[in-house]
Amino acid sequence: MAPTRTEGNTEHTGAGHASTGNSTAWAGRPDVSDTDGFWTAPIEERAAGFAALREREPVAFFPEPESPFPRGAGFYALTRLDDLAEASRTPSVFTSGRGATGIADMPQEFLEFYGSMINTDDPRHARLRRIVSRGFTPRRLAGLVEDVERTARGIVDDVIDAGECDAVPAISARLPLKIVCDMMGVPASQYAFVLDRSNIILGAQDPEYVPDSGNVVMALLQAGNDLAELMRDLGRQRTENPTDDVTSALVNAEIDGERLTPDELASFFILLVVAGNETTRNAISWGIHLLSEHPEQRAAWLADIEGVTPTAVEEIVRLASPVIFMRRTLAADAVLGGQPMMTGDKVALFYWAANRDPAHFHDPDDFDVLRSPNPHVGFGGAGPHFCLGAHLARREMAVMFRELLRRVPDIHTTAPPQRLKSMFINGIKHLPVAFTAGGA
Repeated sequence: MAPTRTEGNTEHTGAGHASTGNSTAWAGRPDVSDTDGFWTAPIEERAAGFAALREREPVAFFPEPESPFPRGAGFYALTRLDDLAEASRTPSVFTSGRGATGIADMPQEFLEFYGSMINTDDPRHARLRRIVSRGFTPRRLAGLVEDVERTARGIVDDVIDAGECDAVPAISARLPLKIVCDMMGVPASQYAFVLDRSNIILGAQDPEYVPDSGNVVMALLQAGNDLAELMRDLGRQRTENPTDDVTSALVNAEIDGERLTPDELASFFILLVVAGNETTRNAISWGIHLLSEHPEQRAAWLADIEGVTPTAVEEIVRLASPVIFMRRTLAADAVLGGQPMMTGDKVALFYWAANRDPAHFHDPDDFDVLRSPNPHVGFGGAGPHFCLGAHLARREMAVMFRELLRRVPDIHTTAPPQRLKSMFINGIKHLPVAFTAGGA
């Protein structure tokens, strides 16, 4: 007998929420498919909604959100860490090949453009990851340390005398953008171009980045094609005249007689600049905001910058959860969290919710720079799709916060963050900050 689905009451009143994230704040059932309600509500309401689902309906079924693509039957939302971890460890059942970055089924050209390895399963995923890993060897990553530190110093140099700035474009976005572009051999003259196109890809739901809501598909295609052409041209140059950048390593890497095709190289570049740039910049932005909201945690970090930085970085990633979810599609019938699911069903792995699971995190809504252990899934769950750039992201965050805490220790927000309108990325578009001009 086929399992049945019950959608329940999807009305979101948003009334009576508690800032503690207590699920009793929700008299009804929060609707995580409501992109204009649930995902634009205050963060405290989002936390309360997910807490309610974890307690009452941890594997809940929802209609698909509005999108420029055809809507399917709906999707299951995973909100508990244990269920999410099980799905991540079972990629043969919870597959990625039909799309991982959106609930809707996108055309194949979109999956190729914007997903690269993320939207593939084995054996193709393993092949791509083996080849791409040639560009991210320990030796190469170790060589980036000096570049990251020099870039972070330059960023603070550029803002320190002003005493104020918008932290997103002036601080958070600059470090990962420069490191990713330098790694790939993209010239500095193209940095703004790359940032603009990546903003469109991840901010397609936000009118600041795509003002014409009726033209989202074309905006996405154009942005993806622009980045792809940039990398195809660079790939041709590096094939003829190799250098020591990652693009050269990738176009010349060969495993078992196979190389990346030009389209695969372009797709990987899009993934790298979107995932490696946008997610790290949002983690840094949320970290600055969290330090402003929690002066006692700033004091604890300042008291031992070297000792606290590793745990503080992990805690920022946990609470920020820059990638809110990834989608999987069932290749076989399964039962997860007591909920039967059928072949072809869609599942959203809500990392943001799992990272606040009280079964694994004491006082999960609290910001604790000394939290240990911290089994967060901010870089994805264990399994073949765990973030390839996690080590680099941690390094960038650690270096940037050490530089800020040493030179502008009183940096603080002067207005609430302007959040990205997105169900997929927990982004901040603008974050006004102030600090003592000239630094500490």
